Amino acid sequence: MGKGPGLYTDIGKKARDLLCKDYQADHKFTLTTYTSNGVAITSTGTKKGELLLADISTELKNKNITTNVKVDTSSKLFATVTVDEPAPGLKTIFSFIAPDQRSGKVELQYQHEYAGISTSIGLTANPLVNFSGVVGNNSVTVGTDLSFDTASGNFTKLNAGLNFTHSDLIASLTLNDKGDTLNASYYHIVSPLTNTAVGAELSHSFSSNENTLTIGTQHALDPLTTVKARLNNYGRASALIQHEWRPKSLITISGEVDTGAIEKSAKVGLALALKP
Repeated sequence: MGKGPGLYTDIGKKARDLLCKDYQADHKFTLTTYTSNGVAITSTGTKKGELLLADISTELKNKNITTNVKVDTSSKLFATVTVDEPAPGLKTIFSFIAPDQRSGKVELQYQHEYAGISTSIGLTANPLVNFSGVVGNNSVTVGTDLSFDTASGNFTKLNAGLNFTHSDLIASLTLNDKGDTLNASYYHIVSPLTNTAVGAELSHSFSSNENTLTIGTQHALDPLTTVKARLNNYGRASALIQHEWRPKSLITISGEVDTGAIEKSAKVGLALALKP
């Protein structure tokens, strides 16, 4: 698959990952093992305050077909079957959640040199239909993201986005929540050698006339250790350090403090991911 505009979800993704990915206030442990026939088994446990959540998932890849099955502590079963490139540029995804009989969904993704389309439909009598599409190239992308509820005859989602990419910067503009929220984001690579980057996101709500500004940065102390930090205009400051202590195995320590209420306890999160 050659380069192209990607999918609608790629608009602003670099800035979102910089400002949000790997930050957490919970304690999370993930262990992945592999059977002799190549099945990946992943066990995850998360402690959210006094609540303990866990799940176990399996992943089997057979040629261009990937099957994922996950069971969690609420006895729900999540299943996803992905067929990669049954035709050039096409991906098919079938998913459902048991015992929810209305959760079945089929999704088609198609990526072309100048376009990217994702559409899905629920497997019910009155399904929810989703469509997102982008057109453009490696420099400029424009797209839309829609959801239509056939039961009520209403659009439940109406979003639009614009993405501009240069050699070392990405700027994005999206209009979400049926035109009520405007988001502008910026991502800039300062030094590729040290994976140093800065980014910012400004969100404006027209209904409440509120603005939220978040700025962040990341830097690799060495090839195995990365630090990140972010701050928003409400005074919430967060930082994390992530270390790959063995190949594919990561430990991440993150913290958040409200600078406007410094007397409150800081939130500290810990994530440990082990892979063979």
